[in-house]
Amino acid sequence: MNDSKLNILRLDHRRRRDARITTHVCLTARAFGASKIILSGDEDKKLMENVHDVIERWGGTFSLDYRKNWSNLLKEWKNGKKEIVHLTMYGEPVQEVIKDIRSSKKDKLVIVGGSRVPGKVYQEADWNVSVTTQPHSEVSALAIFLHLYFDGDELNKEFEGGKLKIVPSSHGKKIQEK
Repeated sequence: MNDSKLNILRLDHRRRRDARITTHVCLTARAFGASKIILSGDEDKKLMENVHDVIERWGGTFSLDYRKNWSNLLKEWKNGKKEIVHLTMYGEPVQEVIKDIRSSKKDKLVIVGGSRVPGKVYQEADWNVSVTTQPHSEVSALAIFLHLYFDGDELNKEFEGGKLKIVPSSHGKKIQEK
């Protein structure tokens, strides 16, 4: 596995409509091995506080940021010789491009959409990647993409510095406090 960082950009978060789904995008990004998530759209301090609370309680080095203007972020990313992966049902099948994406040593910005994704995102992306060609959730697309990108290794990821840890059990819930 290479040491490049995988950052996630959540496009156009709408505070009133998207709080739950954006929270799940953040939690999925963290649990499945991304380094950072950047939220755009409405600034949602409550959502960001909730995700920071998860990081504090459960550990890890995942970080969260807000950028009002995602378009400038794409320019910065391209100027920094980094790569952009856009998850969309209209792209190339993930199973056909994941090896190329994984083999690149460059940091990546993985974009997951919000309401309508502007054509600029499709144009700026180094890869437009589909996880099936059917409508489904950006949470599931992100989880499957990250699982394939990390080749399943994220399932064994240890999160340092947390206060809580799940103890696997075939029956019941077991949480260990550190």
